[in-house]
Amino acid sequence: MTRILKTGILGATGAVGQKLLQLLENHPLFQVTALYASEKSAGKAYRDAVTWRAPGAFPEKFADLEVAPCRPGETLDLVFSALPKEQAREVEPAFAAAGIPVVSNASAFRMGEDIPLVIPELNPDHTALVDIQRKNRGWSGYIVTNPNCATIGLALPLSALDQAFGVEKVNVVTMQARSGAGYPGPPEEVINDNVLPYIGGEEDKLETEPKKILGVLENGAVTPAPMILSAACHRVDVIDGHFEAISVAFKNKPASADEVEAALASFQGKVDDMDLYSSPDPLIQVHQDETRPQPKLDRMTGGGMTTHVGRIRPCPVLDYKMVILSHNTIRGAAGAALLNGELLAAQGLL
Repeated sequence: MTRILKTGILGATGAVGQKLLQLLENHPLFQVTALYASEKSAGKAYRDAVTWRAPGAFPEKFADLEVAPCRPGETLDLVFSALPKEQAREVEPAFAAAGIPVVSNASAFRMGEDIPLVIPELNPDHTALVDIQRKNRGWSGYIVTNPNCATIGLALPLSALDQAFGVEKVNVVTMQARSGAGYPGPPEEVINDNVLPYIGGEEDKLETEPKKILGVLENGAVTPAPMILSAACHRVDVIDGHFEAISVAFKNKPASADEVEAALASFQGKVDDMDLYSSPDPLIQVHQDETRPQPKLDRMTGGGMTTHVGRIRPCPVLDYKMVILSHNTIRGAAGAALLNGELLAAQGLL
């Protein structure tokens, strides 16, 4: 991972694109040389094309880069895609067909049989689907995706619990931050002092994506994990940080909450020996204080990449229940895509 990789951003003016550029401003591996956005932004310097809304400083390093329309042209080692789903369906295959690897935050291709859906610490071996994808689709490039923002916060603790006890059933209730809806998100008069009990498509993602991520790659395909998931998703009046309350049933019953806590706290990702720049330490932080985690206090641990678990206790319906917190625009979006890019580089796929 010593060669500097020429990198582009698809959807550079949007919320996830802005967060990606903040994370990439001083990244040791990726050099952003191309920014892509809508036709109305094309031809403008980035500073003139973007309305900067991301928390934190504007990345002046990219201010004078000219924004291009979302069509392949420049020679690049990869692009990170922060495009909306419908636009991603058209644009991402064009870049892959042109020989440019696409690391996508969009949902358009996540559940494709030959598309890796990857959390590097959990299933780095699923990138082996790249060769199958290239053969199936006739591309010299490829698409690798990261999961839904709430899925990532759920899948990391689930993997630890599944490894230790075997997860059979999961009931998850989410309280998802305003920023998860993108900009401008729910109007102030709608979300303020309120809970919105429906997020389109979200429950299906939470009930399917973790099973693919925690599944087994064999004979060129992913066999989904056999666990059953039930999700209820809600939008709440929090700026950043998705909060999830889960109950879990296990095949092998732990004797105590201490055993469950230990399994989570000791969980090691599968990329520790790769020294990936964006993989956090700790990967999962377990809280013993019953008032934690809280979005306002804990979401930026590990640069926003650490997942938090708290209030571990027996469940009278299933076996154990707990709460989870993860930063939805960093761990759940821009940081997840960036980490996937680092994984692909470490595996020699870039």
